[in-house]
Amino acid sequence: MALAKRDEGSKVSSEINVTPMVDVMLVLLIIFMVVTPMLQKGISVDMAKVNNPEQMPDADKEDALLVSITRDGNVYFGSEQVKDVDNLTTKVKDRFASKPGDRRVYVKADMRTRFGGVVKVVDAVRAAGVDDLGLLTDQRKTNTPPPPPPAAAGQ
Repeated sequence: MALAKRDEGSKVSSEINVTPMVDVMLVLLIIFMVVTPMLQKGISVDMAKVNNPEQMPDADKEDALLVSITRDGNVYFGSEQVKDVDNLTTKVKDRFASKPGDRRVYVKADMRTRFGGVVKVVDAVRAAGVDDLGLLTDQRKTNTPPPPPPAAAGQ
């Protein structure tokens, strides 16, 4: 009596099936595309673009005090609209009373808003006793390459 030989090893494919991996990656991409706009703190504005902005990583912290000024001049403290700029001073003072420590406020204004409105907001924040005021801007995108380094003397 002869033994039956099983040949299951020849049916195994050694190729990697990437279809499930692509499906998972597309789902993750969609999730990130949906969640990322929700992570932005405060009100969305088109900030002024400058060549050499100073980095302010503390503005992205969860407990950072953020004042936003929209294109049409509406003022928001965090995500709450402030009807009168004079009320902003009391709101900032109240927040500092409940949160002692760093007295820093960040202002982000739309680049098309009136400058006088921004000055009023800055004055109202300063009247609340703010030690440090940061004006947030965006990096200007330039397509020009950086200038070449200067030639060494004596060549």
